[in-house]
Amino acid sequence: MKKIRIGIKSGAGYTGGELIRILLNHPDAVLEFVQSKSHAGQLLSGVHQDLTGDTDLHFTENIFQDIDLLFLCAGHGEARKFLLESKIDPEIRLIDLSQDFRLASNNRLSDSVDAFVYGLPELHRNEIKTARYIANPGCFATTIELGLLPLARQGWLSEVFTTGITGSTGAGQGLNSTSHFSWRANNIQAYKTLTHQHLAEINQSLNYYQKDFGSDNIHFVPWRGDFTRGIFASSQIKVKQELGDIIKIYKEFYKGHPFTIVSDNPIFLKQVVNSNKCLIHLEKQGDLLVVHSATDNLLKGASGQAVQNMNLMFGLDESTGLKFKANYF
Repeated sequence: MKKIRIGIKSGAGYTGGELIRILLNHPDAVLEFVQSKSHAGQLLSGVHQDLTGDTDLHFTENIFQDIDLLFLCAGHGEARKFLLESKIDPEIRLIDLSQDFRLASNNRLSDSVDAFVYGLPELHRNEIKTARYIANPGCFATTIELGLLPLARQGWLSEVFTTGITGSTGAGQGLNSTSHFSWRANNIQAYKTLTHQHLAEINQSLNYYQKDFGSDNIHFVPWRGDFTRGIFASSQIKVKQELGDIIKIYKEFYKGHPFTIVSDNPIFLKQVVNSNKCLIHLEKQGDLLVVHSATDNLLKGASGQAVQNMNLMFGLDESTGLKFKANYF
């Protein structure tokens, strides 16, 4: 098979770095360029220093169009602006890692252009296979949706209370007061209480199965954690069915999905960090069900899932280049 020729726009941040690492080792991909205006001319390894000895590529200032696929790692709002201002060859497929095209109400550049497909393989695998444009899901959204989708398919969702804690890389590479080591160390904080930007896409995905589930029925409190990467979310909901029956439904729902695993044992963050996995564990007391889900925010929550979508778009096994796990301790 001919290798997929790939470009990355705005590849100097955390998600760009993860994409580069995956693609340099992907058996069916060749990385043609990585663009960054602020780092143009510099070695990739000068910014992503762990790549020293792995590549001699330099950041480019411009986008080149002799490629099959362009990953957009620009900030929120920047991807749509770039595409509107640029003349991208319509034969080039796009995967956008920002939130610009995730909602169905805003997932087109114009009426004459294909809509972006929401790139959660466990929900839209068949649509992703034939898509030209993919909107990669958000990290908290991926983690929470995967925890709740089997319940939505049964029509069992009512009021959901979710807490989730994320590492400092979730805030991006730009330095701010709450990503400083001296602030994060030995510290946690709730933020964007009940107003997080991923709530809209979470509700959209749950509505795919359960139309009557309203946006005011999910109450989400995110937390900043004292670690660098990973997300651990816990969702509470009243469900009358027996735990054993619920677990069977979850395992059947994710049968054939290689990266989402329902664990019979309690899960913890180190199991998923540096992997493309989402682990799920269920507990129940009386009618109260607790769904725990965990992902690496930079991989299953961003760049790993983006490559999983790329694999599906180009007819590859979706796990190609993604079966890795390192740095357990």
